[in-house]
Amino acid sequence: MPILTVRNVNKRFGGLKALNEVNLEVEEGTVHAIIGPNGAGKSTLLNCFVGRLEPDTDTVDFDGTSLLGIKPHEINQVGVSRVFQTPEIFGDLSLVENVMIPALAKRDGAFKLNGWSAMNGETELRQKSMEMLGDLGLADQAEQQASQLSRGDKRRLELAMCLIQDPKLLLLDEPTAGMARADTNNTIDLLKEIAKRGITMVVIEHDMHVVFSLADKISVLAQGTVIAEDLPEKIKGNPKVQEAYLGGAHL
Repeated sequence: MPILTVRNVNKRFGGLKALNEVNLEVEEGTVHAIIGPNGAGKSTLLNCFVGRLEPDTDTVDFDGTSLLGIKPHEINQVGVSRVFQTPEIFGDLSLVENVMIPALAKRDGAFKLNGWSAMNGETELRQKSMEMLGDLGLADQAEQQASQLSRGDKRRLELAMCLIQDPKLLLLDEPTAGMARADTNNTIDLLKEIAKRGITMVVIEHDMHVVFSLADKISVLAQGTVIAEDLPEKIKGNPKVQEAYLGGAHL
């Protein structure tokens, strides 16, 4: 069954039509990649999923509930977490503190940053946060300041911050951007492990090595329109996709 359904979504910015009659279904428990050239509308579409933008027409439904008109933090509360292209972490805080903050936000809906550590249940939340860091290979750095991490470890930390909230849907915007190949491969392995937990993922990515390593299904956007959607092995051979994006060098 689809956990995310997009129906006839359009989005215009002045004279530019960024999204044009976009239809998409993401099956629960799968990794669904969205690819396309720069300017194709990928980030605009992702922003419609998380409430940063509202489509001009029609709907985005998550788990049977419309996301239109819902604020980003409310969308997060219903089970949608997003990993940004540039890791969004609290650089001045330790790793374990970074993970505890979204756990508190998920539990209580809102909190004051300058008083969060005094809230009830801190010990339990810290233990759970430490366990999550351990799952992602960061336990040894738990008390380290987050700004000192490598880019690959910052991505792991951001994933821990998402996973501590027990999301049903994880949205990843170019999760390997700026990484060396070794970090990219480590991130692929990590995302495969996360997928085994049954968490549905939508991945926007330019690196075809990442896409074909992870995706169960691929949707291809070009000029704001879905021009193809299929299994990875069929997308590779699709002439429309080759013309619009992939090219022979990627196959």
